Amino acid sequence: MPDPLTLAPPDLWLGGRLRLHQPPRGGHRAGTDAVLLASLMVPEPGTIVCDVGASTGAVGLAVALRHPDARVVLVEREPELAGLARINADANGLGDRTTVIVADVLATGAQRRAAGLASGVAGLVLTNPPFFEPGRYRASPVTAKASAHGYGMADPEGGLDGWLRTCADLLSPHGRLGLIHRADALPACLDALKGRFGAVTVRPVQARPDRPAIRILVSAVKGSRGPFGLLPALILQDEAGRFTEVTEGLNAGRGWIGQTSDTP
Repeated sequence: MPDPLTLAPPDLWLGGRLRLHQPPRGGHRAGTDAVLLASLMVPEPGTIVCDVGASTGAVGLAVALRHPDARVVLVEREPELAGLARINADANGLGDRTTVIVADVLATGAQRRAAGLASGVAGLVLTNPPFFEPGRYRASPVTAKASAHGYGMADPEGGLDGWLRTCADLLSPHGRLGLIHRADALPACLDALKGRFGAVTVRPVQARPDRPAIRILVSAVKGSRGPFGLLPALILQDEAGRFTEVTEGLNAGRGWIGQTSDTP
């Protein structure tokens, strides 16, 4: 675990309500994507929320901060990042409701269970999967950033399908999934959800009103037969490049994006 005495000062998130120790500049650091994912879905009272690929815990801890009755499980493969997640949970007074598990999302079910990650444990899974498939991108020279952005060549199951298979395994029947991904990954996301999830709802995310979508926010329900839904785009900035009122509120930890997937 990182030594708390040698850490740089934390970043202030959600209007200063969440203090988040992150890797040094140049490594993978939580940003707008994490803010959007943490604001995507409202957990049911008493729900166990699983942040899959949690890094330093930004998404899960933001949910825990805003929902005092929620318990959070942070799943992270890299021990150093998991150590920072533990420090962040304790530093924000959330340690008693937060469990950090060091596990490879793409490991076998037996390996995940041996690491302490049980099937059917969560009512809500939130995830920001690695954005790039093996062999289809130029990896960052920064090891931690390369690990966060890509699945890696040696992952046993490999790719988005294996990642979402694990997410489905972690969810209880009719549990809900929320994820964020690149906009051009929508077909791959829908393929990976097929047969596992229904009531799939997609909200595109645009930087400005006149620009194409850069992200998609996807929600779904495990085992549902509910219909597909396409929601209006979420616009992050106005024509002049200023944050919209909605974006400013989300950055300050106010409000929710309003995406729902409640059809069983």
